[in-house]
Amino acid sequence: MFLRVAGAQLNLTVGALESNTERILDAMAWAEAEQADVLLLPELAISGYPPEDLLLRSGFLVRARRCLDRIAAASGRCTTVVGFPRQLAEGDIEHDSRHREAANSAAAVRNGRVVLVYDKVLLPNYGVFDETRYFARGDRPADLIEVSGVDVGVSVCEDIWREDGPPAAQAAAGARLLLNINASPFHHGKATEREQLLRSRALGTGAPLAYLNLVGGQDELVFDGCSMVIDERGELLHRSPQFEEDLFTVDVPIAGPGDEARPSTAAASITPLLDHEEEVYTALVTGLRDYVGKNGFPGVVIGLSGGIDSALTATIAVDALGADAVTGVTMPSRFSSEGSLSDSERLAGNLGITLHTIPIGPAFDVLVDALKPIFGDRPFDVAEENLQARIRGVLLMAASNKLGPMVLTTGNKSEMAVGYATLYGDMAGGFSVLKDVFKTEVVRLARWRNHDREVIPASSITKPPSAELRADQRDSDSLPPYELLDAILERYIEGDESLTDIVGAGFDADIVREVTRLVDRNEYKRRQAAPGVKITTKGFGKDRRLPITNRYVP
Repeated sequence: MFLRVAGAQLNLTVGALESNTERILDAMAWAEAEQADVLLLPELAISGYPPEDLLLRSGFLVRARRCLDRIAAASGRCTTVVGFPRQLAEGDIEHDSRHREAANSAAAVRNGRVVLVYDKVLLPNYGVFDETRYFARGDRPADLIEVSGVDVGVSVCEDIWREDGPPAAQAAAGARLLLNINASPFHHGKATEREQLLRSRALGTGAPLAYLNLVGGQDELVFDGCSMVIDERGELLHRSPQFEEDLFTVDVPIAGPGDEARPSTAAASITPLLDHEEEVYTALVTGLRDYVGKNGFPGVVIGLSGGIDSALTATIAVDALGADAVTGVTMPSRFSSEGSLSDSERLAGNLGITLHTIPIGPAFDVLVDALKPIFGDRPFDVAEENLQARIRGVLLMAASNKLGPMVLTTGNKSEMAVGYATLYGDMAGGFSVLKDVFKTEVVRLARWRNHDREVIPASSITKPPSAELRADQRDSDSLPPYELLDAILERYIEGDESLTDIVGAGFDADIVREVTRLVDRNEYKRRQAAPGVKITTKGFGKDRRLPITNRYVP
């Protein structure tokens, strides 16, 4: 026999309880029309994920429950599994953390009522996850629900990542189909990692598995969707596209003695995974598009320097928002090369965006003159360099205040790691698209984006990187070559390797010592940086939390 499994891979918004509910009801009506036996919606679909301290707000859980009741009342023959934050009653769940008032729950609704509530058992508390702060642990992992005569197990996200997690207990209790709803954030390569894990779970339990994931951007997180259905032999029956909403149905064969097979009439599809550069680029586009759209900004403004970082940021912005929503400002100084202005003009022309030119020389001269009582006869140094960056930040923020678009910062992860950025200057802005993208990856993404035609000027990609804040300045004056720097940073930041480990891998001890020193001393800057899209296993922010005041020597 077959069960027709429907999935609604949706882009939902945190806190938008009523509008999320409307989208869920639309998906339910579609699933009924498709004659689905069961419909899956994302983890915490009603509240959006992650709701964080909204869970502590008075009335939030009550309103979420009202939305669930409305969903239940609208349900028909099709069983719908939807995630919601459940307010706990006194003694509801046996746990030792009484201050937590909610469970991360999945409700199954059918024929006008709630027929099952399952509380997530395994609560992640690592990386970007902080679920033990908010949720009590579920204590009924093996509860099953009957769907069209078939015993089915329901679980939530992390529950399936452990081999001995609740789905294993459900299969042992007789579940012939496993359903897992998720809000699993993206990092590059995670889709392949998930698929391998889900295949092993289906094989290990001997039951087909339907995995439904959230899609879209939420602050620094991006959810890539990539929902899957896998049979009991580990064979892929369906894969939804990455970073796109998707409604799908799959007729899942259910094994069992005496079962009569129902012919499969639902056409499933297996969407190919994106290659590395396209996957990362699309994640950045998705994260920026949803941050701007969900927060109601009319567009973005970007300082264009003629360099690769600002060029890639502007290109991503146009791909995310459209050219009409992107404004460029080039702000040359006496240290700017001729190519900086011409490359910015070429980029703006290629993208079709408006470009304004505001020389900063006059403002710089006025401020330097005003600072003479303090600066005296001291020679030109980093103070004057940073002053130029801060003038540019002031101009961009003024444009934002007057016209409404949000300022995008253009720094990359390599620069942020070692503090090669100016507080209240090039760090000023509302969102940092490249915050989690190493410089060497910036180059690869720019080349990839130019694969059909030259959008980013080739000279912006190939010119030696320079902040152009003093005469003949090059990044290499202050930093190791980016290929070497990024290799060390990846080991130190993402791999948490010690100085000894990195040197033991063949890197020069003096260079490693200086790079790790720069990373550690610039934590205070990163705490003040704009949020940005997470695309690696360990981004700055929620992923990596180190004390600013810190005397530990690695």
